[in-house]
Amino acid sequence: MSGIKLEVVDIPLPENSNVIIGRTHFIKTIEDLYEALITSCPSIKFGLAMCEASGKRLIRHDGNDKELENVAIEACKRIGAGHVFVIYLKNGWPINVLNRIKNVMEVVSIDVATANPVKVIVADLGEQRALLGVADGFKPVGVEDEKDIKERVEFLRKIGYKRG
Repeated sequence: MSGIKLEVVDIPLPENSNVIIGRTHFIKTIEDLYEALITSCPSIKFGLAMCEASGKRLIRHDGNDKELENVAIEACKRIGAGHVFVIYLKNGWPINVLNRIKNVMEVVSIDVATANPVKVIVADLGEQRALLGVADGFKPVGVEDEKDIKERVEFLRKIGYKRG
């Protein structure tokens, strides 16, 4: 090995979508993630892809929305690290599907679930690439005050995630 090359990779984010990036370990992940997503939230539209780490080393993919599936394939091409998966969602939120995704036997971890701009840090080792980390959104600019707390509480009730 001649060295490590670090790359910062922009992850595309279609309008009104969320992205989930994680790690897995087996080819049947694509079918199992599809089943977890399709049964979690009836209105959800999604596309998913996974970088196979051995064998044919293909980007495996599926989904019920071709545009989101193609964006997931593109994100996997950009990341290029074995056993990384990418899911794009519309008409639903990560909160609707994360526990189901985490309970898929092959899923090792979730790195990010967001509607914010995402960059991933990848180490290129020649024949191998590694996902080192994820930058989700932007740096904080302050600490919430009483007005911000009130807005947060009201917002969660407005969108139906809290009662009262």
